[in-house]
Amino acid sequence: MSYRATLEATWLPAETRALGCFTLRRGAGGGKRVSAASLECDWTGQDLAPVQQAMRAWDQPALFVLWPGQQAFDAELSRRGYRLIDPVVGYAAAVSAFDAPPRMTTFPHWPPMEIARELWAEAGTDAARLQVMERAAGPKSVILARSDDKPAGIAFVALHGPHAMIHAVEVRPQARRRGVGRHLMQAAAGFAAENGAETLSLAVTEGNSAARALYSSLGMRVVEHYHYRIQEP
Repeated sequence: MSYRATLEATWLPAETRALGCFTLRRGAGGGKRVSAASLECDWTGQDLAPVQQAMRAWDQPALFVLWPGQQAFDAELSRRGYRLIDPVVGYAAAVSAFDAPPRMTTFPHWPPMEIARELWAEAGTDAARLQVMERAAGPKSVILARSDDKPAGIAFVALHGPHAMIHAVEVRPQARRRGVGRHLMQAAAGFAAENGAETLSLAVTEGNSAARALYSSLGMRVVEHYHYRIQEP
C-alpha cells in the first residue's frame, strides 16, 4: 500500500505546483497537510529561496513535510531555524479486520448534512477544510455517529483505488469513552469495503495517546511516520 499516495489523493490541496525538485501545495486555509511543500528528490543543497517566495506569495508560511529517508534535508532545515512541529503517525488495517458498528449508531452520507457541518465547526473544522473534502474525486462519505439518540461524532472517509483513508475524526467531549470513535472507524471500514477498498488508513499526531490506543485496539498497525518543519517568523 502506498500510504502517501492515499493521503495525497483523499485530502487534496487547492493547487499544486512543481518547482525544481519540490512540490508546492496551496492549501487555501485547509491546514498544514495541504499547505506544505515536499522534496521529491535527494537533498543536494537545492536553493530554497524560490520555494519560500512562492509559498509566501500564496500567503502561506514556509512549511515543509518531511518523510522517512529525508534526514539530510531535515537536518538542513533545522540548521536554518525551521522548527519541528506535529510529528504524525500513520496507521492502517485491512477493512475485513473491523466489525460492523451496532445498528443505528452511524449514518454514512454525502454531501455533509447541516448537523455534520455543525459538529465539525464545534471542533474547529471550518469551511476551508470542508472544501478539501469536496475535492476528493473517488467514492467518499461523511460518517455521522449518534450516542443516547444525540449527534456525538463525525468523520470523513475517501477512497483511492483499493485503499481508503479516514480524516477529520471528531467526537463531542460529552460523548467520549462511549464507543463513538470505535463506531466511526467501523462504519468507515464498512463504507470502504462496500466500495471496493481493501485497507483503511489514517494519520494521527504522535502525542494523541487516547486515539492511538483506540486504533491499536482495532487491530490497526503503524505503517508510516512524518513531520513538519516551519520557518519561524
